Amino acid sequence: MSILTVKNLSHGFGDRGIFQDVSFRLLKGEHVALIGANGEGKSTFMSIITGSLEPDAGQIEWSKKVRVGYLDQHAVLQKGMTIRDVLKSAFRYLTDLEAEMNEMYEKMGSATPEELETLLEEVGTIQDTLNNNDFYLIDAKVEEIARGLGLGDIGLERDVTDLSGGQRTKLLLAKLLLEKPDILLLDEPTNYLDEAHIEWLKRYLQEYENAFILVSHDIPFLNSVVNLIYHVENQELHRYVGDYDTFLQQHEAKKQQLESAYKRQQQEIAELKDFVARNKARVSTRNMAMSRQKKLDNMEVIELAKEKPKPEFRFKEARTSGRMIFETQQLVIGYDEPLSRPLDLKMERGQKIALVGANGIGKTTLLRSILGEIQPLGGTVSRGDNQFVGYFEQETRGDLDETCIETVWKDFPAMSQFEVRAALAKCGLTTKHIESKLSVLSGGEKAKVRLCKLINRETNILVLDEPTNHLDVDAKDELKRALKEYKGSILLISHEPEFYRDVATEVWNCESWTTKVF
Repeated sequence: MSILTVKNLSHGFGDRGIFQDVSFRLLKGEHVALIGANGEGKSTFMSIITGSLEPDAGQIEWSKKVRVGYLDQHAVLQKGMTIRDVLKSAFRYLTDLEAEMNEMYEKMGSATPEELETLLEEVGTIQDTLNNNDFYLIDAKVEEIARGLGLGDIGLERDVTDLSGGQRTKLLLAKLLLEKPDILLLDEPTNYLDEAHIEWLKRYLQEYENAFILVSHDIPFLNSVVNLIYHVENQELHRYVGDYDTFLQQHEAKKQQLESAYKRQQQEIAELKDFVARNKARVSTRNMAMSRQKKLDNMEVIELAKEKPKPEFRFKEARTSGRMIFETQQLVIGYDEPLSRPLDLKMERGQKIALVGANGIGKTTLLRSILGEIQPLGGTVSRGDNQFVGYFEQETRGDLDETCIETVWKDFPAMSQFEVRAALAKCGLTTKHIESKLSVLSGGEKAKVRLCKLINRETNILVLDEPTNHLDVDAKDELKRALKEYKGSILLISHEPEFYRDVATEVWNCESWTTKVF
């Protein structure tokens, strides 16, 4: 049975086409990954099917009474609500049903025999719904999901407005999973989860009975939870049965078949054109030439998709820094309250250190304390000489109404417009991206603009806070290669072992010194 049917969908932003006449169908129980390079339209597709974005053309049809759950990173959480309140609100429709059932019980006292029979039937239906959805086990289910995603360690009575970005995402995801909708829509759910909770979510989705559509660039995660792939590329949507590795094999085979057919057809076109050119003027061969020309005119010409620009990251390296990068003495990090015990940490030139551990324990706070962006609650940080630091933050700051060219030019005024365009193109951005405002770019495209600024600044120390969030597979692989090649020192926060294990010379587990483990 089809839960969702998309017919002849077309959409674009200005003169930049995103989809052209695409169709899609989701059946009950299907576990679908929506994949593609940054900016191909995955999040746009999610926005269209949830109704938050009106398409230029096409039909979106949901089956009747289907309950859709969408992981919305921008959902508003009200001050005064606790984590427990938000999680229990996932069962509001069941609470409403219970209230409706209790009203029916009250009506039974004055009901006629016919009305009583109808009321008893309706009460029975509601009671079945409550039982089937474990209504009387709500508290236990809330505790179970909270524990699985690490919310129990934060404290279920904590006010939701005190949560960090990562904790907030965990809460919204937990609420969504508790709602058990007929279809889950998950856009980059692992971006703000640490390794342990990604593993928990993986197991949960493997056992999930209902359908889901997942957008993610985390390949090991995708491979373990999906059985269908929809690939977004060149404004088209193509369906592949199997996991991501199977898709890669099928896609490559399809690409090679198309290239072979294209070469054969181009050779045939060249031969036909040559025959027409040599024979159209002769009376004896004119009819044959016209026949060949007609064949040319009616031929459906095979077109190869334009190759997307592959990113190329090469960090500009400054002169060598002093031997000591930083040293802390009894450093206590935090804002209103301590996030760490007193720390004595040391980093020397040439080290590439990955900071790992659960969200919310203070990894970003530690980076900002070392950089001097925030004052520690106690202790000191000493930094060495001749330091040229490049800092990659998790999210884009500044004016989102600026174009890519404007935001890079502002940081590098000595560059010509041609040089700015070339620098952005090297990061895998097309001309249309380069001329667009930051506000209309995808998360991955914004990350590439920030990387463009970073690689064009001379550095000998890189401080990177979750640099792979939102990046597509090609960009992630190229960034890994560039960081391995980099001769300077690196301090890196990452939740992707496949990424940091190949880059880091050592790994610091921050859970060993934090005052709280989430």
